[in-house]
Amino acid sequence: MIPQSFIQDLLARVDIVDVIERHLTLKKSGANYFACCPFHGEKSASFSVSPSKQFYHCFGCGVHGSAVGFLMEYSGLSFVEAVKELASYAGLQVPQETRPGFRAEAISAHDGLIDAMTAAARLYREQLKSSPAAIEYLKRRGVSGEIAARFGIGFAPDDWQALRHAFPDYNAKALLDAGLVIENDAGRRYDRFRNRIMFPIQDRRGRIIAFGGRVLDSGEPKYLNSPETPLFEKGRELYGLPQAQKTIRDAGYSIVVEGYMDVVALAQFGVTNAVATLGTATTPHHINTLLRHAQRIVFCFDGDNAGRKAARRALESALEALRDDVTLAFLFLPEQHDPDSFVRANGAEAFNQAAAVATPLTSFLLNELRTECPLDTAEGRAKLVHDAKPLVTRIAAPMLRLQIIKAIADASGFSQGEVETAFGLKPSANSRPPRDAAYGGRRDYGSSGYPASSPGRVRRRPPSEANAPNTLLRLVLQHPAWAARLPVDLVPSDSAEGRALIAIVDMSSTGDLTTNAGLGALVEQFRDTPHADTLARVAAELVDAEFDEDVVEVLFADAMNKLHTNAIAREIAALTAQERESGLSPMDRHRLAELLIEKMSLVNARKVQDV
Repeated sequence: MIPQSFIQDLLARVDIVDVIERHLTLKKSGANYFACCPFHGEKSASFSVSPSKQFYHCFGCGVHGSAVGFLMEYSGLSFVEAVKELASYAGLQVPQETRPGFRAEAISAHDGLIDAMTAAARLYREQLKSSPAAIEYLKRRGVSGEIAARFGIGFAPDDWQALRHAFPDYNAKALLDAGLVIENDAGRRYDRFRNRIMFPIQDRRGRIIAFGGRVLDSGEPKYLNSPETPLFEKGRELYGLPQAQKTIRDAGYSIVVEGYMDVVALAQFGVTNAVATLGTATTPHHINTLLRHAQRIVFCFDGDNAGRKAARRALESALEALRDDVTLAFLFLPEQHDPDSFVRANGAEAFNQAAAVATPLTSFLLNELRTECPLDTAEGRAKLVHDAKPLVTRIAAPMLRLQIIKAIADASGFSQGEVETAFGLKPSANSRPPRDAAYGGRRDYGSSGYPASSPGRVRRRPPSEANAPNTLLRLVLQHPAWAARLPVDLVPSDSAEGRALIAIVDMSSTGDLTTNAGLGALVEQFRDTPHADTLARVAAELVDAEFDEDVVEVLFADAMNKLHTNAIAREIAALTAQERESGLSPMDRHRLAELLIEKMSLVNARKVQDV
């Protein structure tokens, strides 16, 4: 675990403008810097970087964050990887907190596996140079030396222990842990990959974490991947992503194919935004990774039955990752073609044109359902709704799900409401509202779907009370040191802004709040907390519309006055209700009189201020 104090010191040392300029061309306009957003297609620059706040925000798609957040989104890094990359910019060594069960040797072991994979890849590249058969195979497949170098392609010779030439200690534990060798029951080792064209598999930082090997002759298996190791998890990695990242952003979409040679062949013809899954079906993690780079994914499959089955698996994996602002599409090639043969026969332009008009996910889903259900019979129409339910209810994008429900209703002859009821998304007209003993009978369900008095649906407060926490939160984000001036007991906790404000005040009271490293560093302190989204949203608003410094003190005092007035009003209301029900003790009656006088004083003070 990286100490929070180090992260805050790191963010205070690096300049977010310098970090982002390593990847984008920024132009200064006023106090901020601007560029076309790298996370969605646009022609006008709406991506704003604030050097004073150390925060970025896109007014087009809404993405925002600190320097750490930018590296995570842009380069697809994990939080720890992003912190390490930032530290390398600043020339700092990332420390590790000691905690029960933490083992520093685990880090060095991980680095040892990376080193082993790098050494093996170097050997395979050298072996390719001296293997006429391997070179001839690549030439026959149309792979140039330039493309082979770009992907680091090599060759594992037909030798049981070729890796002895790269590792002085062939019995080193790292070789076994990295999946480079196999050890039999007798303890004898031999190379996993022999007589194969070798495709290094890289993580998003370009480090080699696994290999895929393609046999030269007709042996089996045709393709052999590294086993899953501490470095490599098939369901999380994509072949060719480091090479394709920039083109994916430039093109505005990624292409997902099924094999290494498909990626390499497409790149040979200039289609460089393709990646491949690694001997496994497309996973939600694959989809989320690609959507960080562009908002459109085109899955490319062979046109045969196997291709359609693979497409169906990709479809089902995508449902929970769908958003209303992204597009997933399916490109089915003619039966006699795979991506490799199609691009060789028809060229890159024809392939790109086919990708541009690929079948949208919704059309593919509905076509698949209709194919399996004869809609000219009542049974077939009922089956359509039945078969659609487990798929449609997994769709995370609300508007897209609604459109599919309407399409299913049209195709089946049922009404939209009847389909929603069948899917369990809407209560049946004959169902009775649930009773709850604690409420003395039926509960009132509002349009949100939550009981009116449940925690899931907060009652609206008067505007003055609702706005005060939001105003104070924005002021404190603009001036973090002001958190120390807030009496936390006055802040209502029945809104996201109020709860976030309380968390900031609590952190300030312990001396742990960052107040001098920019808005981005402060927001970063609350990553992975319930307040992260609220703080990031309010911080993004401040990038373009912060309070004028001439009026911030007045706004702060006014908001504090509102909180104080509302707290008094709540206490008066409670005592008044108690007086009606059971009367007040002399002490409570005296307290009520004090509160009424204090409320009048605050109201008069506000009137004077308004004048």
